Amino acid sequence: MKLPRALATLTTASLLVAGLVSCGSDPSDQNTAETAPLRKIQVSLDWTPNTNHTGLYVAKAKGFYAQHGLDVEIIQPGDADPSALVAADKVPFAVGYQEALTQARSQGAPLVSIAAIIQHNTSGFASPKDRALTRPAQYAGKTYGSFGGPIEEPLLQTIVKADGGDPATIKTVNVGDADFFAATRKGIDFTWIFYAWTGIEAELRGEPVNIQYVKDYDKALDFYTPILITNETRISQDPTLVKDFLAATSEGYTYAAANAAESADILLTAAPDLDAQLVKKSQEWLSPRYRDDAPRWGQQNPRIWSDFSAWLYQQKVLTVEVDPAKAFTNDFLPANG
Repeated sequence: MKLPRALATLTTASLLVAGLVSCGSDPSDQNTAETAPLRKIQVSLDWTPNTNHTGLYVAKAKGFYAQHGLDVEIIQPGDADPSALVAADKVPFAVGYQEALTQARSQGAPLVSIAAIIQHNTSGFASPKDRALTRPAQYAGKTYGSFGGPIEEPLLQTIVKADGGDPATIKTVNVGDADFFAATRKGIDFTWIFYAWTGIEAELRGEPVNIQYVKDYDKALDFYTPILITNETRISQDPTLVKDFLAATSEGYTYAAANAAESADILLTAAPDLDAQLVKKSQEWLSPRYRDDAPRWGQQNPRIWSDFSAWLYQQKVLTVEVDPAKAFTNDFLPANG
């Protein structure tokens, strides 16, 4: 859930294109008989395990994947970018982000979003309460801790302008991988966070934050983060796998949405090094937001893709326009997910 992983650069997108070689499993290896062995596949996380991923662990622990003929190994990212592995068909699925996938597609990578893990954008610009920053216009003259991602500056400028402020007076300092707490103790006034993890952690530490959610200042900024991704080849040549994987994953997230406490325990069993109190409070906050107001878990709104793609192009994050209709699909979600 940590933002530096989310802020994929155009350099990463170029690497995706360079890695477009097919070395995945042969779709003909699928086992259709009920007594056939489970099909072994991998899904890559985007970062270390956290409550964005709970539905995957629930689907595995509760046997939902097995019921759909799959033996799923949930892997953590190593040196290789998970999106690059999916683009090269080295793994069939991964956790990704709408902003990164759109940038990758602008460079020719055949990535496709197949489900929204969380229905609305829960990220925003946050500051310790003692900084008294309660609206974007107040960022003027303050210091922003940047992770160096390509959408940070236009994102910040957009919401400050929308609130009637002057972004030109904001000082930006690259904080690298420093977390929110370390950065704000060293002269940084505010950074970009996901509330479901860092915001909850701040509450538990007795250091609550003020946060301005980016989606509240421009409807184009209610983009999907995170998402589940695959590639065009997998969709065209192995659609049954995509359908089976999403059917079980949908069950996992639907269960996690209705059973936050049990699902937090499942995540902690799989990742015992995590802070148990943080996981439980984060899960309680996030579970109802997996589906939120969508007709089913994972549903993606075409308007979200078209508006955000247009915003990225207008902000010159993209140098070429991307066809948003080709960047995502709802076709493999179960009808009653």
